[in-house]
Amino acid sequence: MPVTETTKNTEELTLTFVTDFDAPIEQVWAVWADPRKLERWWGPPTWPATFTRHEFVPTGSARYHMTGPDGTKAHGWWTITTIEAPYRLEFDDGFAGDNGEPIEGDLPVHGVVTLDEVGGRTRMTVVSHFPDVDTFDRLSKMGMEEGMRLALGQIDRVLSNG
Repeated sequence: MPVTETTKNTEELTLTFVTDFDAPIEQVWAVWADPRKLERWWGPPTWPATFTRHEFVPTGSARYHMTGPDGTKAHGWWTITTIEAPYRLEFDDGFAGDNGEPIEGDLPVHGVVTLDEVGGRTRMTVVSHFPDVDTFDRLSKMGMEEGMRLALGQIDRVLSNG
C-alpha cells in the first residue's frame, strides 16, 4: 500500500511517513533485516540500492549505493543505534564518498522505524530527525520526501514476492 500519511514538521525538523501493510509484523521487519529485500525497495524505483555491507545489530554498519538511470552512483551509510526486533529500528544515515565511508563534516539524519500491529495489519512509521535546519532544507530540496514516498511504495511488491 502506498504511504497513507506524510508529515513534514519544520519546527521539530522531522519528516514522518506512515504506511500500512497486509502482512504480519515479522514479514515487514524482514524488509529491513534482510539486505536482499532491502535492496528491492530502498531508494526510488529509478535509483535502486545495492548493499555491500549490512551488519544488522546495534552499532552495526551498513554501506550502500544507489544507481541512477545514467549509471551515476550515490553512496550512503548507516550506523544502527537500536534494534528491538520486530518493533523498532533506529539508525544514523548519511552520505558517503566513492569509498563508501561517511563524508567528513556531513551531518547524519537519525531514522526511527516503528512497527505496530493494528487491526490484523502492520503499520510502519518512519521518522527522519534532521540535525539542523540547513540539512533539513538541503535534503528537502534534493527531493527526499518524494524519494522516500516512492521507495516505501515498493514494499508491497517485496512482501508479496517473499
